[in-house]
Amino acid sequence: MEASVSPKRLNSSGDKTNSHVNQERPGSPVPSCVSMKSDRSMGLPIHLKGGLNNNQEVPLDSPDSPVSSMVSMKSERSKGLPIHFQGDFKNEKIPRPDSPVPSCVSMKSDRLMGLPTHLKGDSDKDEDFQMKTTSPEPTYYAYGPPMIPLEAVEATKSHLRRKFQYLLEGTATQGQTRLFNEIYTDLYITEGGEGEVNKEHEVRQIETASRRAEAEDIAIKCTDIFKPLPGQSKPLRTVLTKGVAGIGKTVSVQKFILDWADGKANQDVQFIFPLAFRELNLIKEKNLSLLQLLQHLFREQKDIQFFRIEEHKVVFIFDGLDEYRSPLDFHNSKPVTKVEDPVSVDTLLTNLIKGNLLPSALLWITTRPGAADKIPFECVDRVTEIQGFNDFEKKEYFRKRISDENLAKRAISHLKSSRSLYIMCHIPVLCWISATVLERMFTEASSGEIPKSLTQMYIHFLIIQMEIREGKYTDTDEEMIFRLGKLAFQQLEKGNLIFYEEDLRECGIDITEASVYSGVCTQIFREESVLYQRKVFSFVHLSIQEFLAAVHVHVSFTIKGKNVLRSDHTCPLLHDLHKVGVDLALESEDGHLDLFIRFLLGLSLESNQKNLDSLLKNAKKTSLDTQETSRYIKQKIEECWTFTKMLNLFHCLNELNDTSMVKDIQEALLSGHLPWPSETTPSNCQCASLMYLLLTAEEGKYDFHLNRIIKTDECIEKTIPVIKALSQARLGWCRITSRSCEQLGLVLTQSSSLIRELDLSGNKIQDCGVEKLSRGLENPKCKLKQLKLTNCSLTERSCAILASVLSTGSSLRELNLSGNRIQDAGVKLFTDGLKSTCCKLKVLRLHNCGLTDESCFYLAAALRSNPSHLRELHLSVNTLGESGEEPLEALRKDPHCSLKILTTKPQKSWC
Repeated sequence: MEASVSPKRLNSSGDKTNSHVNQERPGSPVPSCVSMKSDRSMGLPIHLKGGLNNNQEVPLDSPDSPVSSMVSMKSERSKGLPIHFQGDFKNEKIPRPDSPVPSCVSMKSDRLMGLPTHLKGDSDKDEDFQMKTTSPEPTYYAYGPPMIPLEAVEATKSHLRRKFQYLLEGTATQGQTRLFNEIYTDLYITEGGEGEVNKEHEVRQIETASRRAEAEDIAIKCTDIFKPLPGQSKPLRTVLTKGVAGIGKTVSVQKFILDWADGKANQDVQFIFPLAFRELNLIKEKNLSLLQLLQHLFREQKDIQFFRIEEHKVVFIFDGLDEYRSPLDFHNSKPVTKVEDPVSVDTLLTNLIKGNLLPSALLWITTRPGAADKIPFECVDRVTEIQGFNDFEKKEYFRKRISDENLAKRAISHLKSSRSLYIMCHIPVLCWISATVLERMFTEASSGEIPKSLTQMYIHFLIIQMEIREGKYTDTDEEMIFRLGKLAFQQLEKGNLIFYEEDLRECGIDITEASVYSGVCTQIFREESVLYQRKVFSFVHLSIQEFLAAVHVHVSFTIKGKNVLRSDHTCPLLHDLHKVGVDLALESEDGHLDLFIRFLLGLSLESNQKNLDSLLKNAKKTSLDTQETSRYIKQKIEECWTFTKMLNLFHCLNELNDTSMVKDIQEALLSGHLPWPSETTPSNCQCASLMYLLLTAEEGKYDFHLNRIIKTDECIEKTIPVIKALSQARLGWCRITSRSCEQLGLVLTQSSSLIRELDLSGNKIQDCGVEKLSRGLENPKCKLKQLKLTNCSLTERSCAILASVLSTGSSLRELNLSGNRIQDAGVKLFTDGLKSTCCKLKVLRLHNCGLTDESCFYLAAALRSNPSHLRELHLSVNTLGESGEEPLEALRKDPHCSLKILTTKPQKSWC
């Protein structure tokens, strides 16, 4: 809901006038501007000339258009950004309003919109609020041609601060405008992911790598996005940042811009131009030069036409690549090198990204993972990924978001008790939803059962968002939910996240009432104006659209007896509806119906239907039996061996409050004894139950060896999502071969992998397997610390491979090669790695490797040449004499050598 704002403005002659903002929504009690789908906040035009009435529209093509720019950052309206010149701005004052001001930040990747200048007091006296129009002679600052008024730079910089310094979270009835830095919580951004394009549903990506934010990757601050990491010398021009919806892509962009405007970072940049792909969709049929495009989008920066952009350091921020409708033809686009040459927007973009146009400009592109391949890898200098909140950051967020410390602790404790919810809070926008619901419910005595499932959480979130004064609803509000649900379902079927006027009409939504919809459902449904006054609509987050789509399907069944999932709409029983939904979800390779089917099943529970009563008073109350649905899902789990699909089926059972399949396994894990003999391969259901528990459990809760269920290479392939989510991958004596090493090596290169200890003992992986594994070990993203390869049928060839790995600066700290006949020749080759200054190995175990005194001489020579790393050396069960031990013992006593532990005698256990 957005209140009408009538701030005092200045007309062209410097007089104060009252200019109303377009799209005034009477009756809205509290201004609200947050969008969560990382997206959809809209910038409202501020009329500066004349006395326009509320209904008067100003064509954007008019050169004298009084409308300020409505450029958005991913569907958010960002205005033209200031030109930064060198100078002392430390004493600038940032005006802070005395009353809450609607924010322009959205969270779900997240739309930034221009802030209304709503300040109390006499704006004539506020030097930072506006330029002094009575200045007799403007002061010019010379930064190359042309000469630019310094007053214009101070005014634009001040405006930029006001525009980005606020963050609004919460509902219209309880939300408060907060300073960005008060609520901002650091996001985990890592480098990597080149060439990795994940087309799966983003919920799958989150849940199959639930602890990815705990990885020990090198974190990158968003303000350092263009700075090379230590050891990197190549300058960075184009950065591609990936992140699922709501993970904080646009909030990171806001932080970058705000720190720049405040003089805290990137002060070598003179221009920042934020551009939204969503808006660029609407001008793709026009031919414009780059200068014309910027003049068109950043109208308040009237001096752009005089700037020689190529002579300044410029940053272009392109937000929301996943929303761009053009194919971006990098192979056939016309070459463009001059900023004055008019071409299509698509051609401008491809030439900017390829570096033909403004090669000195810096480009930052944000996108959801599925669209990352729209840009050729060779055109990108750095790929980063926003991985959201880790456990510490989740707690930090709730402490900032909920002012009452005890309530914040209760919210965190409750979420931890429901692992599926806690994992989803990896996404900041879902943290916001959970905090909104839990804070309300913990503060109200009769708020009902605290949500433990995703469906329950979203029902309560919808109830809160629909509340109007005194919490009263009308039939019109209920009909609104029905129509929004129909829109959500139809567009979900088509794969659309953005809707236009014609889409609304198909669902019976009168376009003239759209503002009412977005006003009542302020945190659910967004309306925004983009270029040429066209309207764009969206739900604030994909999960909200999926939830409302499920509500539509559920209500169609309970009220009209229709199964809208079938073409003939026949639906005699609830089980038939659920069966069709489950089958459709399983048929989707990318999992795009996974969350939808969870919501649909959860809505059938009696407890959830009661919660819906306050929203859907006229809905038919039906006794719904879900036992048949549970049996069908368990049958599908037994038949299915695709782990991600099985995982979703278990989440479906959880929404139905059916935990029977995992209860026995959970009790067995806690007792340390599994309910099947050690030599017996468990059933698919048992394997699936076990993997579900391991993946959703807290780190370290279960001490379990994967070799209890993995017996073949095929099992490795099917359990990779679990393996990479565990810190310890104990795969000894699993009957796997070198084939599995290729899969494991690939996992080690992924930033989402948490593996720190890998045990492959007793598997005949041979030298070929070590070679395949080394491709992962040599990768800079690999964080493996301990590698155990005892009794793996290795020869001296593996020693040469591993020496090369150590020479690359591998993360390995402990290596066990015991039980392999590598002999003296192998040790000689291996010491080439120990001599390398890049070697970080601390512990080396070579028990029973067929070694003689000759190996001791090789090892002693290597440690003398590089004495600063190896601390433990174990050589028992080898043919060693005193002459071989002496040089090693001498090194152990040398204070300049790190070697402190040396064993050459038989040990009770050396494996």
